[in-house]
Amino acid sequence: MDQKNDMNDLEVTLFSFGFKYGAPVDATIVWDVRFLPNPYWEESLRHLTGRDESIKRYVLQSRSGEEFLALLVPLLRFLLRENRTADKKTLRLGVGCTGGHHRSVAVVEHLAELLARDGVSLKIEHRDIDNE
Repeated sequence: MDQKNDMNDLEVTLFSFGFKYGAPVDATIVWDVRFLPNPYWEESLRHLTGRDESIKRYVLQSRSGEEFLALLVPLLRFLLRENRTADKKTLRLGVGCTGGHHRSVAVVEHLAELLARDGVSLKIEHRDIDNE
């Protein structure tokens, strides 16, 4: 079986959420990204979400954002490979920030783009993006 087919044998869900609405109980792994710069405190960015390019830049191109991704992406690729090798069928990866609007959404969107390029079949969810 080729590697691309192996990647599709693992059902991967990548989702964002806000800790203020409760931590997910159904996640395999959760990353807390509340240490990243928070666009909520910038009046001009507050109304946007992590799907907007200006939020992605604000969060992911910060020093901490770049360093976090440089460490997380190889770890994530390792975890996907090892879970496939262990014949796991599902993997639910949660990324949380305070409200689930900005930082966690930006990280999930970025990781989804990278993993899609790797041939990983993904389901993307933003649990709290529409919450007030």
